[in-house]
Amino acid sequence: DGKIYDAYVIYPKNHTNEANFVEYFVYQIMPDILENKCGYKLCIYGRDIYPGEDAASAVEKRMQKSRRLIILLTQQLINSREDAYDQHIALYNALIQNDTKVILLEMETIGTYGKLQESLRFIIKQQGTIKWKEEHTVHPQSPNSKFWKQVRYHMPLPCRPS
Repeated sequence: DGKIYDAYVIYPKNHTNEANFVEYFVYQIMPDILENKCGYKLCIYGRDIYPGEDAASAVEKRMQKSRRLIILLTQQLINSREDAYDQHIALYNALIQNDTKVILLEMETIGTYGKLQESLRFIIKQQGTIKWKEEHTVHPQSPNSKFWKQVRYHMPLPCRPS
């Protein structure tokens, strides 16, 4: 199908204390579980998009080469304008072009979804979110936890190098 990645990861890219766990999750836990233990190939901004590349076109190209979009929902992502471009392109591809499935990981309690963009609310209404709960932090590296099983259920079969 011409896809290189199993999933493109959208997360808040802010260097505040709250973001530290999310960045640890994105750069350490997710690759360990999904890439090392389950054989998926993720595209993570900051790791797979290089300095000097035109970020906007690089993001768009990587998303088009991904089978899924994983969006980490946090208060920061909802309130941030910085991540709006990633989200906008991702949701356009998912909803308008209907060519990419979205997996929503609720990393902290969002409460009411009223502040979310309408497209995100639509996806939540269609399929819900996978909630990260504090107890997952005890054994975040277990691919057999309920959380990771739910994530894998929504993922495609892992890419196999041709």
